[in-house]
Amino acid sequence: METSKNRTMTDSQNRTSSDELIFFVNGKKIVETNPDPEMTLLTYLRRKLGLTGTKLGCAEGGCGACTVMLSRYQAEPQQLLHYAVNACLAPLCSLHLVAVTTVEGIGSVARKLHPVQERIAKSHGSQCGFCTPGIVMSMYALLRNNPTPNMADVEEAFQGNLCRCTGYRPILEGYKTFTMEGGCCGGKGKNGCCMANGNGDFQGSKDKPEEATSLYNTADFEPYDPTQEVIFPPELMNLSKGQRSSRSLCFHGDRTTWLQPESLDELLLLKWKHPDARLVVGNTEVGIEVKFKNMVYPVILAPGFIAELNAVTHTEDGIVFGAACSLSHMGAVLKEAVQTLPPHQTEVFQAVLEQLRWFAGQQMRNVAAIGGNIMTASPISDLNPVFMAAGCKLTLRDKDGSREVQMDDSFFTGYRKTIVRPQEILLSILIPYSKKCQFVSAFKQSPRREDDISIVTAAMSAIFSPGTDIVKDLRLSYGGMAPVTVLAKKTANRLLGRQWGEELLQKACSSLAEEMSLDPSAPGGMVTYRQTLTLSLFYKFYLTVLQKLRLQGLNVQEVSSECLSATEIYHPETPSSVQVYQAVPEGQNQDDMVGRPIMHLSAMKQATGEAVYCDDVPLYENELYLALITSTKAHAKILSVDVSVAERCPGVVCCLFASDVPGSNVTGVRQDETVFADGQVTCVGHIIGAVVADSQLHAQRAAKAVKIQYEELKPIITIQEAIAAQSFYEPIRTIQNGDLEAGFKQADHILEGEIHMGGQEHFYLETNVTLAVPREEDGEMELFISSQSPSDSQYFVAKALGVPSNRVLVRVKRMGGGFGGKESRTTVLSTVVAVAANKLKRPVRCMLDRDEDMLITGGRHPFYGKYKVGFLQSGKVVALDVAFYSNSGNSMDLSQAIMERALFHMENSYRIPNVRGQGFLCRTNLPSNTAFRGFGGPQGMMVAENWITDVAHSLGRSPEEVRRLNLYLEGESTPYNQILHGLTLDRCWDECLSRSEYEQRRTAADLFNRQNRWTKRGLAIVPTKFGISFTATFLNQAGALVHIYRDGSVLLTHGGTEMGQGLHTKMVQVASRILGIPCSKIFISETSTNTVANTSATAASASSDLNGAAVQNACEILLKRLERFKTKNPKGSWEDWVNAAYFDRVNLSANGFYKTPDLGYDFDTNSGRAFNYYSYGVACSEVEIDCLTGAHKNLSTTIVMDVGHSLNPAIDIGQVEGGFMQGLGLFTLEELHYSPQGVLLTRGPGSYKIPAFGDIPTQLTVSLLRDAPNEKAIFASKAVGEPPLFLAASVFYAIKDAIRAARAESQMMGPFRLDSPASAERIRNACCDRFTKLCPPAEPGTFTPWSVRV
Repeated sequence: METSKNRTMTDSQNRTSSDELIFFVNGKKIVETNPDPEMTLLTYLRRKLGLTGTKLGCAEGGCGACTVMLSRYQAEPQQLLHYAVNACLAPLCSLHLVAVTTVEGIGSVARKLHPVQERIAKSHGSQCGFCTPGIVMSMYALLRNNPTPNMADVEEAFQGNLCRCTGYRPILEGYKTFTMEGGCCGGKGKNGCCMANGNGDFQGSKDKPEEATSLYNTADFEPYDPTQEVIFPPELMNLSKGQRSSRSLCFHGDRTTWLQPESLDELLLLKWKHPDARLVVGNTEVGIEVKFKNMVYPVILAPGFIAELNAVTHTEDGIVFGAACSLSHMGAVLKEAVQTLPPHQTEVFQAVLEQLRWFAGQQMRNVAAIGGNIMTASPISDLNPVFMAAGCKLTLRDKDGSREVQMDDSFFTGYRKTIVRPQEILLSILIPYSKKCQFVSAFKQSPRREDDISIVTAAMSAIFSPGTDIVKDLRLSYGGMAPVTVLAKKTANRLLGRQWGEELLQKACSSLAEEMSLDPSAPGGMVTYRQTLTLSLFYKFYLTVLQKLRLQGLNVQEVSSECLSATEIYHPETPSSVQVYQAVPEGQNQDDMVGRPIMHLSAMKQATGEAVYCDDVPLYENELYLALITSTKAHAKILSVDVSVAERCPGVVCCLFASDVPGSNVTGVRQDETVFADGQVTCVGHIIGAVVADSQLHAQRAAKAVKIQYEELKPIITIQEAIAAQSFYEPIRTIQNGDLEAGFKQADHILEGEIHMGGQEHFYLETNVTLAVPREEDGEMELFISSQSPSDSQYFVAKALGVPSNRVLVRVKRMGGGFGGKESRTTVLSTVVAVAANKLKRPVRCMLDRDEDMLITGGRHPFYGKYKVGFLQSGKVVALDVAFYSNSGNSMDLSQAIMERALFHMENSYRIPNVRGQGFLCRTNLPSNTAFRGFGGPQGMMVAENWITDVAHSLGRSPEEVRRLNLYLEGESTPYNQILHGLTLDRCWDECLSRSEYEQRRTAADLFNRQNRWTKRGLAIVPTKFGISFTATFLNQAGALVHIYRDGSVLLTHGGTEMGQGLHTKMVQVASRILGIPCSKIFISETSTNTVANTSATAASASSDLNGAAVQNACEILLKRLERFKTKNPKGSWEDWVNAAYFDRVNLSANGFYKTPDLGYDFDTNSGRAFNYYSYGVACSEVEIDCLTGAHKNLSTTIVMDVGHSLNPAIDIGQVEGGFMQGLGLFTLEELHYSPQGVLLTRGPGSYKIPAFGDIPTQLTVSLLRDAPNEKAIFASKAVGEPPLFLAASVFYAIKDAIRAARAESQMMGPFRLDSPASAERIRNACCDRFTKLCPPAEPGTFTPWSVRV
């Protein structure tokens, strides 16, 4: 027998040819004769099979855009397994005898949509649509396993999916219709009838018939029939049964050989022969290392199908899991054990399950192996502390035998190292039953609850002498406190033999503070917070154990009722929501769609993966791929560039640098940038050159091989460094009004303060992408770009190529999100790609990886605001002097306009008679910051809300009282002398107070805070006033081109681009109303520079206003031309009139144009109209914070938004919710970390957290203010894109309100500083208490921090 085993091993090793890889995609058999071990399923689907519905969002398994479903037949027990995975991490070679289902495989617009696709579209859950296929596939995989899930299952299925547009609510609501809870409530609904919660027909509320509350009709949904699903391919079933997939396989690639052994013995022999080989099951770690850490593994062993490694055995000591068991499978087994065994035996199991709840996303848990999690030896592992505290036993095995080791502090020998010998493998882990007197708890603290990497994890196990409260054994295990998972042994030993009481607690805390100390420069930063957490988490454990001891009848100290909340385990509530808008007037024509909640025109295509984005354009025959060469230094001279190694790399065609630019290398909004760096770099990520090769992989590998030598210069990274060096861009803007000196003299009180606001990454799901196709003659070039500003892209490309703009055609079909990030910064990529295509006369493509995009393209400007405010005893503010500093980065870009908007919004919604605002643009060595939804407005208003809160706190009054007192009134004027007409702030405020039941909530929160020491609730109500217009007057123009064809169909083009905000949908609605024809007759194909020229960027929330008016103008011209044919034939159809006009030789094409009248503000004279009108809104939010960990829950938010007469309530409510959630990220979650040398440390969804499904408020009400027409814009509507974002500040100030209640417990009163975002770290550190006192921060200046606040 031995010989045959040896033979299989040597066979698989010595074959130079690869085996055949057989798998199925959407029911079609694929036989790959030469699979590349380094290729992912995603690349194969998109590039080899042309299935572009599956998207690339991050390449690290953190966003879910690439989710597909895998199905395989399992022989033991005989069953089919269906599970969702991230295609960006799934190795192609791991798919032998697997069926892959992609979004294209379940339905299409042409054939028929699957109910999962149809419902997300019809419930308005798809805006830009780039994340939609992944969300569809997560839901589809859930339904294949469980046709009637409950809402908790749905929420769990989406833990690994992100969306940046919708705010998640419509997705959950649409998919609720598949759940047990989602059918009709039969009048027993928790929040009233289900008909009123978006599930019923379109109807008004009973007391106000003109108010509508549902945005779609569930009766339109196709019923879901699980029996109609695609079957598992019968041929694959036979193959699986025949081969049992146990033949050993070998696949050779350029750099890697993939070996899939058939038996444990063969695996052990291979590991003996290749001790450095990596074992790969889910590829969730190795995939990241190869992609982002440039690791090369010549031999990869895939043991995923070996029976012993997948076995689960119940023994008398516990449950033994084979090391290749997936985390999902382990979770399922442990859940069953917890339900069937007596509770005292399952303490460890419950601790493991608690960690698994928040462990990555479903797609990762489905493939990640328990053994991989242990062997990766991550210092912040969620599970290793539990295994260590529980004393789990590991079985290690090599070809000569096995040994058993206990997981204790000797198992991890150093950073990511263990005692496992190179030729050994981890065979299994025993998770033990707990004992009668044993209590185990596990904790995880991370910036975001779901799918996040922990800051600190902990697991604690206490064993007591039977019948007593005397500690017999104690294990306290921590992750995130050292380079390895550690046990706090000294502390544990000091507590042995003691009674579990207050004295033990004090001893434990002082001992832990000493034992768990961190170097102030420790990687990961947040040092004070992490040290405090070690104590806070122990305190939670202490209280939990006290409670359990009491339950066992022991006479121990009782946990007081006010401390009980510290022991509660977080269980999310299913969110509920209400949307209210004004129904269209009775008698409005059925074909007139203006004011109706119609679906986004591309939603169906987006849900089936058929919508084409830039990188989905099929590959051209001789196309090349480009990768960027970027600077690794923030400020340096380039001494030399060595491309010799890069040019010898496989597939490389050429390298490009500044000398290759045929036209001008000078570029940028202010002409202060270059296409390629020339002699000097001024930020990390500065583009120095590019490599062009035959594939993305080859181009990226070659770019990494370019060697650059620098002479470093001193960089300026932070705002404070820029202020110290007086490094500012000119001009320094000022707006002044009234008499400041007199104002401060009049004031009863004067208060000074400051606040810092962090920046924000756009995180559009589709990164920047350009495809440049040179034409044969006259220097023509066609570019497909994901850009909000096609005309600017055209201009900059033409300039770089040295040709007139009329030779460059830029086409934009749609973007997978923009948010301002694709307004001016897309040109940094598109000019480079155009130069390459021009030089090589071949099509060139480049889509940035997420880490490159985050590094290179800049984001929202970090702001620092300093203020001095004078106010009366009543709370009325009489004087304000404020200075803003923005971190602009290494070029001007749009920073001046952004600062101007911040100054225009410095008073938010409050009337201040004497005011001065100054704006300084800090010139630093960071990538240039740029436009981002709100464009400086949120930063200006944030500072205003900070001082109004300070005023209230210093007077001991409630902030809402002081806010209400200072609100603008109709006819008052702003600091820049614009009179406010049509002001609806007071109406929004009053409606928000009543809809949110503010008074009742405030009373209830005060009571809650008196009854709870360690959890506090807070409320805040915040207004916003947002000026609508580009602050640069010349941009307030738009064009449209309308063709009517002989068959009566209409082709509409306008200057705006579609990025998910529904602009094209609204424009079709506008044209439909004016032409008097149904929307189905009107089509918008794309935005292009050869149809409408000299367009402004789609930005400033003004696109519907500007383009809508231009479309109206064009359509009215055409109507006028058709008038006489209508008069002649009044009973005729639209087609009749069009035909008659054509035969009468009437021009059926028209150009429309619009410019906003009477605009033009002058800073020198402080006169002229800055804005055409204002959008107003008010939001009230309630939160609950955990004072011990800094975590918070968003309990409820009520938003009242004035959007005039909404053109499309579904799209407008989508914008309100999406903008609010983006603001929620900005103010509470999203943090960019930069090293002191200016290197961005947060370069992907793993380290940079945008809000996820679980972050939406548990109760969310959005009401569009009724009867508020706006005569300044198309059909009395108002802009809606940016204004709602700032309303999320209500969550920030609710958090601040809750912290204030916590500080009062420690007798700390009055104003205090809380910078934005209000992260868990900032919340915890602001709640001063006995634990924070034990962990004082190190003195600034005595150490080099891991990251600096820019």
